[in-house]
Amino acid sequence: MKTTMNREGDKLTVKVEGRLDTLTAPEFDDELKPALDGVKELLLDLEGLEYISSAGLRVLLGTCQIMEEQGKMYVTNVDDDVMDIFGLTGFDSILEFV
Repeated sequence: MKTTMNREGDKLTVKVEGRLDTLTAPEFDDELKPALDGVKELLLDLEGLEYISSAGLRVLLGTCQIMEEQGKMYVTNVDDDVMDIFGLTGFDSILEFV
């Protein structure tokens, strides 16, 4: 998995590529959570995300909860296979897509 973060003021864009699974989710969580300090708008660009497991979904849920308290979180460029997982797990009604 590869992540790229770009912060402009209180807006953070995070591009995620590869697989967000049991092996990579803890690393992603450790990298993302500290970067959220002072962020009012988070955009997760999942264009390169090929797969997400329950471990990855837990990271997204935790991130969503943090952002509910301090701003907004948006998800964009979701692959059809990943969107199917969001649909099957109910995440399509939790996340806000742009």
